[in-house]
Amino acid sequence: MITFCVSLIVLIVGYFLYGKFVERVFAPDPSRVTPALSKTDGVDFIPMPTWKIFMIQFLNIAGLGPIFGAIMGAKFGASAYLWIVFGTLLAGATHDFISGMISLREDGLNLPEIIGKYLGPKARVLMRAMSLILMILVGAVFVSGPAGLLAKLTPGYLDMIFWVNVIFIYYLLATLLPVDKIIGKIYPFFAGALLFMAIGIMVALFWNHPAIPELTDGLHNTHPDKLPVFPIMFISIACGAISGFHATQSPMMARCMKSERLGRPIFYGAMVAEGIVALIWAAGANYFYMKNGMAESNASIIVDAITREWLGPIGCVLAMLGVIAAPISTGDTALRTARLIAADFLHVDQKSLVSRLTITVPIFAITIGVLVFSLQDAAGFNIIWRYFSWFNQVLALITLWASTVYLVVNRRFYYITLIPALFMTMVCVSYICVAPEGFQLSPMLSYIIGGVATLSLLVWFIAWNIKTNK
Repeated sequence: MITFCVSLIVLIVGYFLYGKFVERVFAPDPSRVTPALSKTDGVDFIPMPTWKIFMIQFLNIAGLGPIFGAIMGAKFGASAYLWIVFGTLLAGATHDFISGMISLREDGLNLPEIIGKYLGPKARVLMRAMSLILMILVGAVFVSGPAGLLAKLTPGYLDMIFWVNVIFIYYLLATLLPVDKIIGKIYPFFAGALLFMAIGIMVALFWNHPAIPELTDGLHNTHPDKLPVFPIMFISIACGAISGFHATQSPMMARCMKSERLGRPIFYGAMVAEGIVALIWAAGANYFYMKNGMAESNASIIVDAITREWLGPIGCVLAMLGVIAAPISTGDTALRTARLIAADFLHVDQKSLVSRLTITVPIFAITIGVLVFSLQDAAGFNIIWRYFSWFNQVLALITLWASTVYLVVNRRFYYITLIPALFMTMVCVSYICVAPEGFQLSPMLSYIIGGVATLSLLVWFIAWNIKTNK
């Protein structure tokens, strides 16, 4: 428990120290008028209370990511704690803060348009496609799980197909209606439930004081399949440390903020909160693995077992809320973001319901098609999920590079994003080379290819930086 306690303290202190440093680098200007006030439209640009924006941002970026990812990452042993802590503070929260603040300063601009502005028109086209694909994948993969659980909990005639239809109807409403009508009302409640469940597990950890892996025992790879810690663990944990999906969600809240000074608690703070949740679940999963072995790979079963044992009947209810509501809430904001991204590059005003339907209907049709494929068999779903995870981190590294260019152009201390950008480039390139769903190359060859790709981008950046500052 010593490693867990120290990691928790570092995350909290890191928010106040490193988070403040990152904030100073960007230099928010409280006197600037935010898009929520200058472009209020009653649909997407709506001023909202700070506490509500934080809760929505937290649930938007969290969902089941810091739970399921941390549970899978915990199989690698104590090294998971290091990635969650330092990945959150140095990479994930910095990534979320800088990208969110750029959107806030650029009138609520969506991620692909930000990428295009700072990395060029070709990157803009690529990011438009990648972002839409990622949003559709998120909308699809976070339907079947909750629908299956709801089917098990309800009478037989309310089967999985019925619940898939119900969830999609909800998705449609959440995508079309003003942000404060559904998302603004129910998200704070679900975010509170997610936080309450994590706090309950943390209290149980301190109360039961179970034996879990410590850094003092060494960074042994305890994964049963002996998958390489680097880069597999860094993709497995993903949302609990850094996630490109977050940068696609931040503009939604940037359009609701009343002041730039709120950036650190909302963007950096929400990611630190997610890192704490991931840390708690990694510790809980380690307890489960040490007690039951690592044969179990279904994260839902592990969540259910931990909450039943430590939180009792209340835990069961919270677990169901988490496993059912959290993925649904992630899916609906993903599809809403897809509408906003498509509307931006097609230049379709979103004030009228008809114009929103024009964008939404094709997006939903494609999402349903992906879902039908994933429901054909378990393999279909697993393939979609694995590619979603990798896609997600590629998005993060591109966002970090765009953030670095922004900081260079504005003569800021760009190393806070350059170093994470280089690291995530190495992770993503080597992962797709070595992973079972990738090229299945040897680890050493994968590292060489990843290193060459990373070094090439560094050389490109240095040459560009010298040219820019002449």
